[in-house]
Amino acid sequence: MVRHFKFKYHCLDDLNNDIKKMNLSIPISENIEILKKSIMIGSKKIYNRLAIQPMEGCDGTLDGRPGKLTFRRYKRFAQSGVGLIWFEATAVLNEGRANPRQLLISEINIDDIRRLLESTLYEAKSQFNLDYKPYTVLQLTHSGRYSRPNLQIKPMIAVNNPYLNNSKLREEHHVTTDEELMDLEDKFVEAAVMAEEIGFDAVDIKSCHRYLISELLSAHTREGKYGGNFKNRTRFLLNIIDKIRRKLSDKIEITVRLNAYDAIPYPYGWGVKKEDFRKYDLTEPIRLIKIMRDKGVKLVNISIGNPYHNPHIGRPYDIGPYYTPHEHPLIGVERILSITKEIQENTPDVAIVATGFSWLREYGANVAAGGIKDRWFSIAGFGRQAFAYPHFAKDIIEKGKMQHSKCCITCSKCTEIMRDGGMTGCVIRDSKVYDPIYKKVRKSKAFLIGTHVSEHL
Repeated sequence: MVRHFKFKYHCLDDLNNDIKKMNLSIPISENIEILKKSIMIGSKKIYNRLAIQPMEGCDGTLDGRPGKLTFRRYKRFAQSGVGLIWFEATAVLNEGRANPRQLLISEINIDDIRRLLESTLYEAKSQFNLDYKPYTVLQLTHSGRYSRPNLQIKPMIAVNNPYLNNSKLREEHHVTTDEELMDLEDKFVEAAVMAEEIGFDAVDIKSCHRYLISELLSAHTREGKYGGNFKNRTRFLLNIIDKIRRKLSDKIEITVRLNAYDAIPYPYGWGVKKEDFRKYDLTEPIRLIKIMRDKGVKLVNISIGNPYHNPHIGRPYDIGPYYTPHEHPLIGVERILSITKEIQENTPDVAIVATGFSWLREYGANVAAGGIKDRWFSIAGFGRQAFAYPHFAKDIIEKGKMQHSKCCITCSKCTEIMRDGGMTGCVIRDSKVYDPIYKKVRKSKAFLIGTHVSEHL
């Protein structure tokens, strides 16, 4: 019988008591003032220690431009007063899009993405003051084995993986060649050049959740110059960083959202112990971050797990329709934060962004403050919480707390919409917009083209 671990805490003491009973190590601070403290990334200021993680809405147009719901979402993010807005995964070419509505950066779409950034910054200044400007990162991606640009699965596999391959992704499927990867490096550089022209503060070379670069990091069984030993497996990512730096010098910062632990058995997992994949080994992730630091990377966003394979690892939740975790979500929270702590301790001169706060509801602010106070990480990033409660940062900064009635309840409905092919958001807290979409795609399992959207805006 599977046990369901529901959130049951009515005060901070209740949460603390469970942490102690379970013998877990999770930092908590009653005083959350430290979240208002600024931090410098190079010559630019992040006005507070709160970040919105790169949350895909799957609500762009079919040619990769931001859509009505995309603009609505970032307007709400801008109104929060959050210090860092990490813009969602944006493909560097059409074949690398994870869904037909994923954003795409190209010469054709550049003005539309510029308009998205400009409208976001305008809204932020209008809400607060002319001095306030959220730090903005554009996440650049290729979806690799999860590429699905035109409703058809068109994977670009870095290495065959028996734990991730399925009936639609057979062992004999074409593995991308070294020559194809060499060409793709330049696509990331071209995208970074456009991001700098648009005006983003930084680009993120997405290396998490077993998309292409994340998969290359674990390509122990791949032959050629991009697989096998550590130097080869990190070559693609480090080459991109070097090429962007040569092309743009210091005109734009380079960041990375990095999987530190895949929770997939060796030799198919990254950051795992060879003898037991259920335990992490951060030797290689820390080594990579130190190399990136020496190449000028000042900001790294840590994630773990694979949302398609083991979603509870990176996103602790109560219950999901596609996978029910067999561990208490607090164990998952501790795992994410402990990994982040070890990385921050070993790279104190890099600003590390943590995640894993949404299941904690309003107490996510207390854990974020405790972690920053105890130097477990530098910035606290909120993902699903931002869908449900986009103004969470404003309430933290102005009211000194988050409101339980506005918080994400980790019901996984936002993920259900994505899996069903619809445009995603919070069905519970933003029901006027997303409940009709949720019901439609649940019923039909068909891709939502955009009807019924404008009437709810």
